[in-house]
Amino acid sequence: MNTKENQLLFWGCFIALITTSYAFISRMILCGGQFVTDFGLDKVAVGELQGAGIWPFGVSIIIFSLFIDRIGYKVAMVFSFLCYLVYTGMAFMAYAAIQGASGADLAAAQKHGYQLLYWGSIILGLGNGTVEAYINPVVATMFNKDKVKWLNILHAGWPGGLVLGGLCAIALAGNSDWRLTLGLILVPAIVFFLMLIGRTFPKSEREQAGIGYVDMLREFGALGALICFWLVFAQLGQVFGWSQATVLGLTAAVVVAFAVITRSLGRPILLFLIIIMMPLATTEIGTDGWISSLMEAPMQAAGHNPAWVLVYTSAIMMVLRFFAGPIVHKLSPLGLLATCSALAVLGLTLLSRTNGAGMVVIFAAATLYGVGKTFFWPTMLGLTSEQCPKGGALTLNAMGGIGMLAVGILGFPFIGYLQESTATAKLQTADPALYQSVTVEKKYLLGDYHAIDPAKTAAVTGTAAKEILSSATTAGQFSALGKMAMFPAFMLVCYLGLILWFRSRGGYRAVNLTAEH
Repeated sequence: MNTKENQLLFWGCFIALITTSYAFISRMILCGGQFVTDFGLDKVAVGELQGAGIWPFGVSIIIFSLFIDRIGYKVAMVFSFLCYLVYTGMAFMAYAAIQGASGADLAAAQKHGYQLLYWGSIILGLGNGTVEAYINPVVATMFNKDKVKWLNILHAGWPGGLVLGGLCAIALAGNSDWRLTLGLILVPAIVFFLMLIGRTFPKSEREQAGIGYVDMLREFGALGALICFWLVFAQLGQVFGWSQATVLGLTAAVVVAFAVITRSLGRPILLFLIIIMMPLATTEIGTDGWISSLMEAPMQAAGHNPAWVLVYTSAIMMVLRFFAGPIVHKLSPLGLLATCSALAVLGLTLLSRTNGAGMVVIFAAATLYGVGKTFFWPTMLGLTSEQCPKGGALTLNAMGGIGMLAVGILGFPFIGYLQESTATAKLQTADPALYQSVTVEKKYLLGDYHAIDPAKTAAVTGTAAKEILSSATTAGQFSALGKMAMFPAFMLVCYLGLILWFRSRGGYRAVNLTAEH
């Protein structure tokens, strides 16, 4: 394809990614506000509604990657666009369901409206995952000599959509008709559909090189399938209430199938990158909301809309990703990832020491962390595609899907554990009797821990006791940030190890597929 055709395809994919992130953030903002009031939601229902738009994302990007080369990228693009149309229609129907309802009819109307929002969110999540499933291999194929640069520029679309969503939230603050907030998703959706529907999508790099489907699966191998599909089935098991035996049985069936078909455990370097991707995703996605919440308090105290935090941090990421090319050429993908890991360690460590500091100090530390994590995700995708191109869409997209699922299943619970265990330890030191009266023992995937129980906390009287509780909770949040630095520290060690390994082999070089492969 000529350069103009490539550029039109690229920017269409860029706008498609903006659509996904706008859809993500607009829902999250409304889930924390107007959806609660309009549909009478408790925290459990809010969590279910938030999850409905997230878990299909990670699952669909992996499942679609198994056959997206067969159905074609354009078919996947059309499917994603239809998902946005259906989602918007169901959201509008949910709004209409509660209008004019009162008394005994209101509860039934809210339940009906919630169901429309819930299933519409699942469809939205499928659409978002499908966008990722086609844009990554399309860009990696078009710019196969400079993948890391162009995947970074492509993924500037994600923070771009967050900036757009944050600005819309600020502009529409106080508007009770949230159909406008959600409906604006159709603007970028229609734009990317019109830009891409007439384009000729390329065959994947793998297909152009004559590499077969089984060879693609062989790159991933039985061990890659074990990690990937355990996360998929574990996520589905959480949603649909499957037993552990069911999750393990389904995982074993897929792994055996991969082993029989491929007779391969998978590329060692790919398996190593998968291991790195899980703490990487936790470092980037898992801590984002946590850090934002720490900065929102001083923003509110200063009389500013907390959404400016989102706009600020996302704008930094968006701008920096456009300039990834020269940095990558100077440092190499591994050099950039190692540098970013070091900055993330420093940023999280400094953030953990800002308890009681002013807004400027917290923002400065958060900015350092934000710069560090900017290049993590797209550079890891580019590194995977450069080193494992035979895996095609499967290895490239599975890496992103594994990251998303690992955050939800492992990362978020572990972050919660760090916060709770740190806060309770400080509370036990400050007031052992109060600790005994407000904590409960809980379990999660990795073991037991003590947590501060909200119901018991609400029953606490006395200003001194309340201040001790508040101080322990806040101190726990900041202290736990320092502990989170172990994830980018682990990544730093891994990247340095890879740098040394490549250096022993003559230096880092991308694998370029040819028909002889």
